[in-house]
Amino acid sequence: MEKSEKIKVNIVNKQKTVKIPTGMRMIIRRCCHATLVLEQFEGDAEVEVSIVDNEQIREINAAHRDIDQATDVLSFPLGEDGTYDVNPATGAKMLGDIVLSLERAEEQAENFGHSLQREVGYLTTHSMLHLLGYDHVNGGIEAVRMREKEEAVMTRVGLPRDASYVTEEV
Repeated sequence: MEKSEKIKVNIVNKQKTVKIPTGMRMIIRRCCHATLVLEQFEGDAEVEVSIVDNEQIREINAAHRDIDQATDVLSFPLGEDGTYDVNPATGAKMLGDIVLSLERAEEQAENFGHSLQREVGYLTTHSMLHLLGYDHVNGGIEAVRMREKEEAVMTRVGLPRDASYVTEEV
């Protein structure tokens, strides 16, 4: 992405279960941007990120995927094969929606022994790759490639896999 190109990340908190730590919105924005840089995405882009709890993401998962259980993140791409709808007001390509359960992210961060920041960053990056057309459902080389890209972004934003520190709220 050149300097004139930008990404607008609209983050909406729709839950009250987990307090959003200071700097979390910045991590989400940085991961979205770093993913587009890694993918050499051209043009301005827009992404919607909804922060929800486990019950909300379970309802969305049931409604859209017929899976009646909570998950960590859902991606709703608006583009296909590199073609995206364009916001007529801004000219930006609308990549789609990310729905992230902060409650599940907190649980997973604890289980994996790393920070909530690392977990949210990873889930954001994972979802951004889905918005850009990547898929890992069938496993194989596609899943490996996606994982490599996720780790490259996480390293770029300063949250590599070995950063297992846990930050304390003051």
